Amino acid sequence: MDATQELLRELTGIMGISGFEQEVAKAIEKHLNPYTTVTYDKLGSIICRKEGTSAGPKIMLAGHMDEVGFLVKQITKEGFLKFLPIGGWWGHVVLGQRVVVRTRKGDFFGVVGSKPPHELDDEERKKVFEIKDMHIDVGATRKFDVEKRLGVRIGDPVVPWSTFEVMGNPKAYMAKAWDDRIGCAIMIDVVKRLARSKHPNTLYAVGTVQEEVGLRGAQTSAAVIDPDVGFALEVGIAHDTPGFGTEEVEALGAGPGILVYDRTMLPNRNLLDLVLDIAAKKKIPYHLASVPKGGTDTGRIHLNQAGVPSLVIGVPTRYIHSHVGIIHRSDYDNTVRLVTETVKVLDKKKVASL
Repeated sequence: MDATQELLRELTGIMGISGFEQEVAKAIEKHLNPYTTVTYDKLGSIICRKEGTSAGPKIMLAGHMDEVGFLVKQITKEGFLKFLPIGGWWGHVVLGQRVVVRTRKGDFFGVVGSKPPHELDDEERKKVFEIKDMHIDVGATRKFDVEKRLGVRIGDPVVPWSTFEVMGNPKAYMAKAWDDRIGCAIMIDVVKRLARSKHPNTLYAVGTVQEEVGLRGAQTSAAVIDPDVGFALEVGIAHDTPGFGTEEVEALGAGPGILVYDRTMLPNRNLLDLVLDIAAKKKIPYHLASVPKGGTDTGRIHLNQAGVPSLVIGVPTRYIHSHVGIIHRSDYDNTVRLVTETVKVLDKKKVASL
């Protein structure tokens, strides 16, 4: 396992749903403390400042630390847990999945309960089971009090359980929480690369909190930094699996996805053109993409103060917002290259032209 694989394994393995990102922040601080000055905003976002050859312009790279998960909503008298979704979930991908319930007494495995197919009537087979009708089984029995024995409380976080794996295709990596530990990993590697070369600005690598529940950490951290240019480093939605049209271009191995549209932001066109020119010059593969029903941290960053030229760059990922996703190593490496080369050219004159 090389250094990149180890970084991705480490970050995806951390449990950190929205509101519980502290362990992710500690990992980022461990990696970037040798290269940056580390502070936090009052919501918990970590802000790592790396000075270049000039105090300005200020370039913000945002990767959100939180992953989708659940919160304990109710403990039934039988000891089963009813739960709330944190982030966007589809019922079909939740049933029967393993989870970890994090309590004051420790971490305990559970499973989202589902009926055996033998017990389903015809109408039940046709419908999507809603999360409000599901439960988590942590080993409840009549003589085992889960509240007293496990310390389960209402409001405890529930995290999808899935380990990092290199697949049979050695360039394909499978894990939970690519959204958005991959963005956190990219900004760590970009800072490390820029530690070995000059850049004409001051770089802020930011691990934001609570993106999945409303882009909250992006708003507070941008208020602290007041950036001149902002990037969200994200996953993209791969469309290369059965069920998508053949005209879709976002695929594993296709290079970074650069968003021309999402629900929360239209990109700065001059910044978009600059990044595309850099990709062409450096022969970095890429594709243009859109996300009509989702948004990213730039949705808040670009509205800071009088406005911030912003752009989203993401790694194509299969099966996001589920217990497991798949990325391609070359897409990750090319995204790190593209972001690094972009930061290198963002001097005062270039930023003023945006």
